[in-house]
Amino acid sequence: MRIAIIDLGTNTFNLLIAEQTEDSYSILLEKKYPAKLGKGGINDKRILPDAMERGIAALQSHLSTMEPFKVDKVVCMATAAIRSAVNGQDFVDRVKKELGLTINVIDGQKEAELIFDGVKQVVPIGEERVMILDIGGGSNEFIIANKDGVLWKHSFDLGIARLLDRFAPSDPITDSEIAAVEEFIQKELELLYKAMEQFPTSTLIGSSGSFDTIAGMLAAKHHPHLDMSKTMTYLIPLPHARQLHELFLKSTVEERKNMKRMDLHRVEMIVLASIFINFIVKEFDIKEMWQCGFALKEGTIFQLINNQL
Repeated sequence: MRIAIIDLGTNTFNLLIAEQTEDSYSILLEKKYPAKLGKGGINDKRILPDAMERGIAALQSHLSTMEPFKVDKVVCMATAAIRSAVNGQDFVDRVKKELGLTINVIDGQKEAELIFDGVKQVVPIGEERVMILDIGGGSNEFIIANKDGVLWKHSFDLGIARLLDRFAPSDPITDSEIAAVEEFIQKELELLYKAMEQFPTSTLIGSSGSFDTIAGMLAAKHHPHLDMSKTMTYLIPLPHARQLHELFLKSTVEERKNMKRMDLHRVEMIVLASIFINFIVKEFDIKEMWQCGFALKEGTIFQLINNQL
């Protein structure tokens, strides 16, 4: 059976097409579309008209991509931008009416659960605890887990689109703006501090766009022959991450556009994403950091195959 998963994120609508065989699957195609659904309205809890049009266009594009694959089942999962918007249901209804797609709007806890079920397929999680961080546009999910499963999870409304909309930093960002962002993050993460007291860990596993971009850029510099499209996990040496972070802080949008392996859809957001990651590394004394290529989409397929969804 062929399954298509569409992850309707705040910044990006991600498509994954897979062939299910018994109790496993193989990925046939992955594609991203920069819908930027949360742009301009995310902190007002509203999807703006132009964002709604971009969302419809993104789904139309994905439907066209699916056509030659003769997909048997399409599952659409919507996260922070749609679940928190007062007109999120209007978008869901319009998609159903115009495109015939049913959108499942999931809460932050379900999102974290699906992310964990994606990550654990490619990251060997053992006795030692790990912290998983999925950085999104509308929300960031934290999961603390070991081989026995999830010990703690929470979804924070600290996605990078929200931070960008809230702080609208200079280009390049100033020291006072960095301090203001870090102070805000610290206040908002009270529950994480408590969780890390109960379940301490020094290993961070990062999933989704910002981590993918950072890993890709570092691989291009330090492992130029590595095919990142076939690399499901990548060890991010902390000194390398720090060097790239410092480069981001000093750079303008135009300079970032010319950086090798920069995802052009993330040039505005990557600075705040890097500040967030760097803050977590410093604050919780992280000693080892990995990027993981699997997240919500792959977790959704895992749950479908195992009749958990």
